Amino acid sequence: MPPSKPPTKPPLSSLISTHDFAAAFPLAVPAKTVAFVTSAATDSLTCAANKEAYASITLRPRILRDVSGPIALSTTLLAHPVRSPIYAAPTSMGRTVHPEGEREIARGCVAAGVAIVVSTSASFAVREVLDVVGGRVPAFFQLYVDRDRHKSETVLREAVGAGVKGVWVTVDAPVIGKREADERAPLDEVEVTTPMSGAQAVRDAAGGGLGRIMGKYVDASLAWGDVAWLRGCLPRGMPVVLKGIQTAMDAVAAMGAGVEGIVVSNHGGRSLDTSPATILVLLELQRCCPQIFDRMEVFVDGGIMRGTDVFKALCLGAKGVGIGRGTLYGLGYGEEGVKKYIEILNDELETTMRMCGVTSLDELHPGLLNTRAVDHLIPSTVDEEHPFAKWRPSKL
Repeated sequence: MPPSKPPTKPPLSSLISTHDFAAAFPLAVPAKTVAFVTSAATDSLTCAANKEAYASITLRPRILRDVSGPIALSTTLLAHPVRSPIYAAPTSMGRTVHPEGEREIARGCVAAGVAIVVSTSASFAVREVLDVVGGRVPAFFQLYVDRDRHKSETVLREAVGAGVKGVWVTVDAPVIGKREADERAPLDEVEVTTPMSGAQAVRDAAGGGLGRIMGKYVDASLAWGDVAWLRGCLPRGMPVVLKGIQTAMDAVAAMGAGVEGIVVSNHGGRSLDTSPATILVLLELQRCCPQIFDRMEVFVDGGIMRGTDVFKALCLGAKGVGIGRGTLYGLGYGEEGVKKYIEILNDELETTMRMCGVTSLDELHPGLLNTRAVDHLIPSTVDEEHPFAKWRPSKL
């Protein structure tokens, strides 16, 4: 028998769900890219929990409501209008997926009318990405703070000069999580550089993990007092968002620091395994510190695969919902793939809204959800104290 042909990437027209994009991704890119994009920290429990927690929260549909009119998905993110609350979360090294990398993601976002957050670890300088955006959708900049603060200050000046509308500082990765699939996959399949960080991918004795190798410059000394340093690097009025909030305690601290927004995020399960699922953190904020939703804009990412997931996050107070891996899955098909991925989620969100008897985002509220299956997992206070286990510091 003649040898069978290797499977090929299915046509874009055949993909009708985000899961279809995920299944097609390994057929579209090198194995190393698959390992980098899909890997998560250690046992990948948080990565799985991000999705499973959404499934554990059920909907409470309302009937006999007139939902025949148009659905209004348009909103604002940090006062900038967008056609949908979905946005492209920051992702790294897009050229491992597509030759135009983040520039092609930007084209897809412009076509879909959604915001983009450009990463410090992008394959292109921020200005090269924003030149594609051309001011047609909001573009924000995600900062990994460099141990050499002067480098970060230079990058921030370039980002501000390029026209970003705000700076999102990643705070959940003082070190890079252990991503075993990424470490095992050979590094010689891809050539990677990130111009803004200056990092280059070179295998070392620990393995070939792109995330770890490319993130060695990140400053593990970053602390709350550095919010003032960051403000000093930016023009007055430039919004600052802290990305990586995972407890009510830190959400309250962020509010006290005066930032304009937070992203409830665990890095897609890529940083610390067994950290909480992000939708559960949203519930924690609602229970323990609901005032933050009136003081800051709250965004969320991690595990969103369906329009119902977007709906649930919005019902629990999220202003915007970020898509990370999914944006890269779409990028396997270029601009049109990114656009279609977002449109699939928008279409599913619209269907969910009609089924629940609402036609605009301002009608979404927690009462449309049944969270009882997970309520017992949600802390009840902002305190750091465990409810019964006592801390006994060593006197040695």
